[in-house]
Amino acid sequence: MKVYEAIVAGLEDVGVEAAFGGAGENAAGLMLALKHSRRIRPIITRHEQAASFMACGYAMFSGKLGFCFATAGPGAFNLFSGLAMAMSDSYPVLAVSGYAPRKWQGWGSLNETSGLGGTPDSQAMFAATTKKSFLLESADDTFDVLEEAVNIAFEGRPGPVHIHVPLDLTERGVEVGRTRPVRLDAAPAPPDPARVEEIASVLADALRERRRIVVLAGFGAVRSGAGPQIRHLIERFRIPLLTTLDGKGIVSEKHPLALGVFSDSGHASAWKAFREADVVLCVGNSLNQHATFNYRRDLFDGKVLIHVNISEIEFRKAYKPDHTLLSDARPAVAALAEALERKVGDVPAAEVTGKDYEARHITHLTGKIHPGELAQAIGRLLPARAVLLADAGAHLAWLGYYVDVEEGQNFRKAGSFGPMAGHVNGAIGLKVAQPDRTVVVGCGDGCYSLSGFELMTAVEHGIPVIWIIFDDQEFKLIKLYQLSEYLETGLVEFRNPDFAAYARACGADGYRVETIEEFEDAFRAALGSDRPTVIDARITRWAIPHYSPSPHGVIAGLVETLEDRLRGPG
Repeated sequence: MKVYEAIVAGLEDVGVEAAFGGAGENAAGLMLALKHSRRIRPIITRHEQAASFMACGYAMFSGKLGFCFATAGPGAFNLFSGLAMAMSDSYPVLAVSGYAPRKWQGWGSLNETSGLGGTPDSQAMFAATTKKSFLLESADDTFDVLEEAVNIAFEGRPGPVHIHVPLDLTERGVEVGRTRPVRLDAAPAPPDPARVEEIASVLADALRERRRIVVLAGFGAVRSGAGPQIRHLIERFRIPLLTTLDGKGIVSEKHPLALGVFSDSGHASAWKAFREADVVLCVGNSLNQHATFNYRRDLFDGKVLIHVNISEIEFRKAYKPDHTLLSDARPAVAALAEALERKVGDVPAAEVTGKDYEARHITHLTGKIHPGELAQAIGRLLPARAVLLADAGAHLAWLGYYVDVEEGQNFRKAGSFGPMAGHVNGAIGLKVAQPDRTVVVGCGDGCYSLSGFELMTAVEHGIPVIWIIFDDQEFKLIKLYQLSEYLETGLVEFRNPDFAAYARACGADGYRVETIEEFEDAFRAALGSDRPTVIDARITRWAIPHYSPSPHGVIAGLVETLEDRLRGPG
């Protein structure tokens, strides 16, 4: 067995069913090994960055290992954006890349990245963007290294790992002497029973004393499949539920206790419930920038913060919790509910202010589509169990605000690393992992222009993703930031091609729509076609996403911003 054949066999052992990568001499043996695999579907992308994003999408909701690969040198370096996304968003991803022959190290051979003789140092670069990076030293170590890498990817907070394969280990006559199955032994982190009892006592006391509790759920809760456990907790103990943008849909957003998104582009109902809360139970939440109004210092003043997370690192960031529970979200919430059951009897109904943003009337005066109405239409027509991905940009704010994600559906934004086009490409990997689910991407025209050429990859492999382009021919968020900081704008407008005509030229379906009625007709057709589809929706520029720098509301946020400007630095 050759090295790359061994890697493919090991990937098959741990249930990998797709490989996303770029062609190259150093990856040639891996390409052939994948060609002959009966279990893994190989997909060669137009650009290796797209392959790394697809691996993230593959891992996103499937619980499987995402796998991507590239040749040595520039091909390998194109994987960094996706690996950084996997690191920030907790996706178990393995990247394998070629490495120039070690016998020529320091001589500047083609694609050399040894760090010697003035060459780039790929070992340092991959170490900086993964949980661990390996340089395979011997063919006989292949299974040992692969098994260690895969288990690291899944241990604790999931994330990316990487293996360099030197070209000299793939030469004719080099074989793997020690072969064996690869075992995936990483198990969910269970909660400490003593900590569970401690936190349950705090919650029980708060319920008895009629102090207000809210649950704030993030993507960690979604990733662990904790939706049923959170729903039971909030229903049994009458606790309002707030989510981050990444936690949308952990429980149906039409649930009477679901009060919406708590973030700077979130819902007033969620802001109100948070302001009035005495106890905040954060589950699977990193408390990052947008979920905390730019790390607002007084956010948790006067509140008890209980933080449940799979990574202890999260307890040492911007906010110091009063109580911590190191655990995967699903067993943690189940254990808390069980412990509370022994301490608490009947609980009175919670006073909540409901929401139904998907059905609210939006007034606008321009002839083009309002992006809020476009988001509402997407939400109304989104099928059961569908996945809605939002890329980085203003469209994310519209989708997060106006789409009510229902039970069985999922929503995901490009997380803390926030790459543009991460989900334009990641959607392809997601659809490969879960072909029975409808996958829809809401993306800006800037995002789509960065990597929409991977539409050809979807067409070639028959992967029916639906891309909806919010087309206003400008970088909206950058423009708004320039206006707020500098009172002028520049270099934010651009021209677009006819995206629908481009889609049709690629062999996909393409629609250009200028009214909400035209969009709904096109979206229904796309949902029924089972073909890759691009919908180019011409939206108005004269719409600003809902936003506040303060949880006290938009007006209060504007006043605070003005006061900060008048106060000046320091």
